[in-house]
Amino acid sequence: MSEIIRDEYRVTIRPGRDIVASMAGEFRNELNKEIAEATEELVIDLRGVEMVDSVGIGVIIATHNTLDQKGATLKVINIAPDIYGLFTTMRLDRHFTIEKWGESS
Repeated sequence: MSEIIRDEYRVTIRPGRDIVASMAGEFRNELNKEIAEATEELVIDLRGVEMVDSVGIGVIIATHNTLDQKGATLKVINIAPDIYGLFTTMRLDRHFTIEKWGESS
């Protein structure tokens, strides 16, 4: 179960473990529950996450697409350098904000 921090306009979700196929269903359900609530920005904090597989990337992209349809935004922060490299190679930074570990404010 992810740590979830809510404030007036933002929800931050910190899974605290690798986002891989074995946990993707549970993580997707947590994200969808938060998306259903009125929020302007959803932040996925990847502190402590060392691996994101193709299923995990799919969950993050689907989350972005759903938020985009609602006029809300996605931000992924505290990304480990290897994962950041993968995300930028896939050009995900053109669709939503991504920040390496230590860059977020």
